[in-house]
Amino acid sequence: MLSLARSMFLDSEISVEQELPHVGSALENPFVYDAVARELKQMALHGLVEIVQEHRSTHGELLIDSLRYRRMRIG
Repeated sequence: MLSLARSMFLDSEISVEQELPHVGSALENPFVYDAVARELKQMALHGLVEIVQEHRSTHGELLIDSLRYRRMRIG
């Protein structure tokens, strides 16, 4: 079973900047959003994506609440 991050990665086009969605998606929960964003950041360490922009805010703890990325290759 694919993770949400992997699924979004596979649905994105190569070299096209994407924003991780919020409203109307499984990522409406700030903790789920943060977990998917962190997984995409791990993918960046392997050269699969490039993180273009990241923003963090506090929801009781420091969470990623906005992330823009670009798919770099087929993976």
